[in-house]
Amino acid sequence: MLNVSVTTSSGAIEGLGKFLQYGNGRGVPSYAAFTREHTHRVHDPKYVDWDTVVSLGNTDAFVKALMLFYTSGDTLLVDEWTYPAIIGTVVPMNIQLAPVRMDAEGMVPEALDHVCTNWTGERKLRMVYTIPTAQNPTGATMSIARKRAIYAVAQKHNLVIIEDDPYYYLQFEPYTADSENRYTNLPGITSLVPSLLSLDTDGRVIRLDSFSKVLAPGLRCGWVTAPKYITDKIQFHNETSIQQPAGVSQAIVASLMNEQWGHSGWERHLVQIQRDYAMRRDLFVDLCLKHLNGLVEFTVPDAGMFLWFRVQLKPELQGQTGVMQRVFDSMVANHVLLVPGY
Repeated sequence: MLNVSVTTSSGAIEGLGKFLQYGNGRGVPSYAAFTREHTHRVHDPKYVDWDTVVSLGNTDAFVKALMLFYTSGDTLLVDEWTYPAIIGTVVPMNIQLAPVRMDAEGMVPEALDHVCTNWTGERKLRMVYTIPTAQNPTGATMSIARKRAIYAVAQKHNLVIIEDDPYYYLQFEPYTADSENRYTNLPGITSLVPSLLSLDTDGRVIRLDSFSKVLAPGLRCGWVTAPKYITDKIQFHNETSIQQPAGVSQAIVASLMNEQWGHSGWERHLVQIQRDYAMRRDLFVDLCLKHLNGLVEFTVPDAGMFLWFRVQLKPELQGQTGVMQRVFDSMVANHVLLVPGY
């Protein structure tokens, strides 16, 4: 239960009047200051002139980052299976997608290098979009070695990386069938897999963060971390579009992070969220192993909220037109909702 009170300025955050007024595209100072301090503590960017700027969440942030570099007719590198909202966003902009092969850890560096090396399009490839933690929809999470390899390919081909990471804090231990030894080593903040931003020495990573998956999606509060010349331009874009997240939403977040929880309380909250999602993951995997053995294949995720099934059709069903639609319809009829991946 949250008990948030914002009336007059406390020194740590502004008074309610400030939150309810118009503001600039950087966000209310106490909210913006927390995002910068938190980013420094968790990711410790390796170059000097980085900064953060507010967003309404990662889809809003993605659009603004994309529009800085792309125009109609350009092509964006993406995971071969990618977040459906991204497809819905770029298609009306007449931006094409170049899919890159994935495995259990997400985008494959050699495949990214192959696509870039053999690119024959009229316009140069400039940007790669990826969700490195608990990828939507496959659930794949990049190891630190995989991130270093992806970053090296981006350096080779001079690519900007959009690191869309809303599930970053939903990391947990590998699955074990031994229920007595679960939830003993949750990462909190200190043991998370390092981000692409933390590896960035060139200022080529635009990182998107959000409170949606770890606090409340309806707050519509997030932030972008990038070189300051990029965050400045996103600020100007904010000022002609969203202006900034709702003042009441920023007040709730600023009060929690700066007055009530602080960084230590925020980490305790994240550990509880990690435990909750680990419990859901383990129960779901237990049931899948019990009831779906031989019917599907899947990689057990180490983070997030997605389990990606590869349906094992009987030989007589393989190649039949519409068979996966029948599977989908049957599941809906049995009150199970899924996202089809075909």
